[in-house]
Amino acid sequence: MEMRWFLSKIQDDFRGGKINLEKTQRLLEKLDIRCSYIHVKQIFKDNDRLKQGRITIEEFRAIYRIITHREEIIEIFNTYSENRKILLASNLAQFLTQEQYAAEMSKAIAFEIIQKYEPIEEVRKAHQMSLEGFTRYMDSRECLLFKNECRKVYQDMTHPLNDYFISSSHNTYLVSDQLLGPSDLWGYVSALVKGCRCLEIDCWDGAQNEPVVYHGYTLTSKLLFKTVIQAIHKYAFMALKFKILVKNKKIGTLKETHERKGSDKRGDNQDKETGVKKLPGVMLFKKKKTRKLKIALALSDLVIYTKAEKFKSFQHSRLYQQFNENNSIGETQARKLSKLRVHEFIFHTRKFITRIYPKATRADSSNFNPQEFWNIGCQMVALNFQTPGLPMDLQNGKFLDNGGSGYILKPHFLRESKSYFNPSNIKEGMPITLTIRLISGIQLPLTHSSSNKGDSLVIIEVFGVPNDQMKQQTRVIKKNAFSPRWNETFTFIIHVPELALIRFVVEGQGLIAGNEFLGQYTLPLLCMNKGYRRIPLFSRMGESLEPASLFVYVCFTEHQPGHSHSVP
Repeated sequence: MEMRWFLSKIQDDFRGGKINLEKTQRLLEKLDIRCSYIHVKQIFKDNDRLKQGRITIEEFRAIYRIITHREEIIEIFNTYSENRKILLASNLAQFLTQEQYAAEMSKAIAFEIIQKYEPIEEVRKAHQMSLEGFTRYMDSRECLLFKNECRKVYQDMTHPLNDYFISSSHNTYLVSDQLLGPSDLWGYVSALVKGCRCLEIDCWDGAQNEPVVYHGYTLTSKLLFKTVIQAIHKYAFMALKFKILVKNKKIGTLKETHERKGSDKRGDNQDKETGVKKLPGVMLFKKKKTRKLKIALALSDLVIYTKAEKFKSFQHSRLYQQFNENNSIGETQARKLSKLRVHEFIFHTRKFITRIYPKATRADSSNFNPQEFWNIGCQMVALNFQTPGLPMDLQNGKFLDNGGSGYILKPHFLRESKSYFNPSNIKEGMPITLTIRLISGIQLPLTHSSSNKGDSLVIIEVFGVPNDQMKQQTRVIKKNAFSPRWNETFTFIIHVPELALIRFVVEGQGLIAGNEFLGQYTLPLLCMNKGYRRIPLFSRMGESLEPASLFVYVCFTEHQPGHSHSVP
C-alpha cells in the first residue's frame, strides 16, 4: 500500500528518464520531506551508481528510504501498532496519553492528527495512520519542545511596569564596536524584529539644529534622529500595545508638565528655545548624556512614567525616589551590590524599574551573562544585540515566552513584599527533577572540515540561580552528522524552575583547533513540553538551521503550586 502510494507520487517525474540532484531535492520537497541540500548532495552521490550525476527511480527510492528511515521513530510506532503496519486511532490516542501527556480529548486529537498528517488517502479515510503519516507528525511543529501555549501572550498584562522583565538593548544604533564602528538603522530594525522593547537612542545636537544619534565622545558614525524615528515607527508595533514610553532626564515635576501642556499657546508645535519640533504619537525610551541638564522642553514633556534618575544608594531610593523614576546601573556596580546587598537590591527592583548596562571597557560590544541580574528582578538587562554568543542566546531564549512580546511577568517571589528570596541561598521550595533522554540528531550542521561524516556531541546546560547552574554532555558520535544516535539520559535537580533556562548546544569535535559550535536552542524550563519532542537548532547569529534538530524524550516532576522560596 505504501509502495503503491509512493510510486504514484513520483512516476511522472521519471517519465523523461533519470533525474539530477536539483530535481531530486525538489521531488523530496514535493513529498513534504525536509532535507538540507548539503546532506541530499552527499546521499545522492553515494547512491548514484554510475556516477553520472543522474539517478533512476530505484535509486531515488533508496535515497528516500535513507532520509525518512529513522529507527527511533519506527521503534515508537511498533510499540503502539498492533501489526507493525498501521496505527488505529485508538492506538494513536494511547500514544498521546501515555507519552505526550495529552490527557484530555486524546481520541479527538488523534482523529485531527490523522487527517492532517496521513498522506495515504485510503489509510486516512479509514481513520488510521501509516508509518509515513506518523513520521510526518513527529517531525511537525506539534511535536516541538516549546509549548504552543507560550507562543501567545498568556500572562496577566495589567500589572505595573516594574513587575515585568523587559527585553532591552544597549546602544541599539551600533552594529559593531563602541568606539569606531558604524551606527546603522539596521540595529533598531533587527532589535525590534527580535522583540526588543527598550531601545537606546543617544541623541545629540547636530548641524542646523538637526538632532543626530551616535555614541557621544567617540568616533562612531552619526544617524539623523528623524530617520531613527521613522524606522522605529515602521517596526515597533509588529508586537506591542501602540504605546511607547520615553526614558530620559526631565525638567521640573509631573505637575509642572501637566500645567504647561494645559497652557501651551505656542500653536506652532515647536519649542521656541531649541527649534526642535514635537513628535506627537512617537515617544521612545531614550538616554541623553550631557554635562549639564540641557534638554529640549518638548522632549522633557514626553517623560512621564520613566524619568531617568541617577542611582545613589538603596537607602536614598527608599526615602526619596518616586514611583515614576528609574535607574540605570553599570554591570560592575550592579554585580557588587548583588553580592553585598542582595535583599535591598531585590526590594529596590520590586518598586522601581532598574536597567543594567554593559561596562564601559566592553569596547568590542561584548556582553555579560544577563541571568545574574534577572535572578534579582532587574527589569531591563540591556545587551548589545549585534553581538552573538551565550548572553544573546539566553536573551532570545528567555523572551520566546509570553508570545515573544518582549514582556515576561516576574515570578511572584520577585514581586511580593513578603518574600525573602535570595538566589544564592535557597532555603525552601520543592525542587523539580528534570530528565532528558537525548535520543538522536537529525541532519545536524556540518563543521567546515567535514562531509556528512562529522563527529558530533551535545551539551545540555541549565542557567538559573547559582545552585541550579549545571552542564552535562554526551559522548561523541563519530562520522555521522546525518543521523547520530546517543540514547543517553541526563537528570537535573532544579530548585527555582521559574528562573531556569535550558540550553542545548551541538558541537563538532575538532582534534586540533578544539570543538566547533554548530547550533543551539535555548528556552525557559517552564515552556518545555513533555514526551517525545524535536528541538530546532539555530546558528550563532540566531538564524534557523531547519531541518537540523535534536530528538529527545522529556519528563519532569513538577513542584506543588504555591510553594515559597522565602524564609522568615
